[in-house]
Amino acid sequence: MIPPQIQDVDPPASVLDKSVQAPPPAASELLGDDDDLAFEEAIDFAQNLFQSLSLVVLGLPWAVGAVTIAATAGLHVLIEDVPGVGKTMLAKALAASLGTHLSRIQGNPDFLPSDVTGVSVYTQSSGTWEFRPGPVFSNVVLVDELNRTPPRTQSALLEAMQECQVTVDGESWQLPRPHLVLATQNPVTQLGTYPLVESQLDRFGLATRLGYPLADVEVSLAMGEGREQALDRLKVLCDVNGWARVQQATARVHLAPSVAEYAVAICRETRVAPGVRLGASPRATITMIAAAKAHAILSRRTYVTPEDVKAVSVSCLAHRLAIDDGPDAAIDLVRSVLERIVPPRP
Repeated sequence: MIPPQIQDVDPPASVLDKSVQAPPPAASELLGDDDDLAFEEAIDFAQNLFQSLSLVVLGLPWAVGAVTIAATAGLHVLIEDVPGVGKTMLAKALAASLGTHLSRIQGNPDFLPSDVTGVSVYTQSSGTWEFRPGPVFSNVVLVDELNRTPPRTQSALLEAMQECQVTVDGESWQLPRPHLVLATQNPVTQLGTYPLVESQLDRFGLATRLGYPLADVEVSLAMGEGREQALDRLKVLCDVNGWARVQQATARVHLAPSVAEYAVAICRETRVAPGVRLGASPRATITMIAAAKAHAILSRRTYVTPEDVKAVSVSCLAHRLAIDDGPDAAIDLVRSVLERIVPPRP
């Protein structure tokens, strides 16, 4: 399934639009009294991370916005595109901005589940079994070409992405927190790919594409701007503890019941639409709300509006839908649902 582009929805003043929007109101005008410092830290983090990633990945504000929202909300990201458009560079820029190690997993048909989670090794000198963690034990994990791994290996990520732990030989091991998986997949028309199963797709909070850059952006890349040259100049925005505080503050963003009902109505409508074999799950509703809260933080607000929900709906829902007419039809379906469901008034 081809995940959608986040810019397919064009909400007013969305930070994920292709066009550059006017700066939102200052944070001091919108914050409450109790969580001022926490919200200010989260807003500064989101703004700075967006700018930092934009220095490396040029001309792709929707993809940069998707990764920024994922990092702010604690969600996983799926990126689908052809090789060479900057998917890996985006993951490297994220890890560099967060000051954490990037653990990279290169998908291939011979990859085993233990190559992801780790393996228990018998130590003859002590006569005991010792667990040796796999590459998934990192704060930021890049799974490159996930759909080149067989379904058995893909399933090794399900527990890690949902419960932040892995189970090996009957014993569970906690992963470091925060934990973000950024996976890439090749178009399904390319050789050597395995379709991602529905349960795997449902673990990704957002999905987006990068696409080929515009001509002027590609000229800038050819002239040596962005990418590796900019990556070496990135500043560390926070440590792991600061990143965790940002996610905790984002989770406390105010959500009115009417806005929650609006998000639920959108997800429920996808389950009864014609041609849909599998609609959005309750997990999709929860992650869409989390993404909407992060979108509000990125917009320098501490409350969720219907526009926040609309801004993230396509990227949160379309990749989860199983539709007979293909993935592009899933994008159109979500957009049509957004036109039918009337948002609540403020």
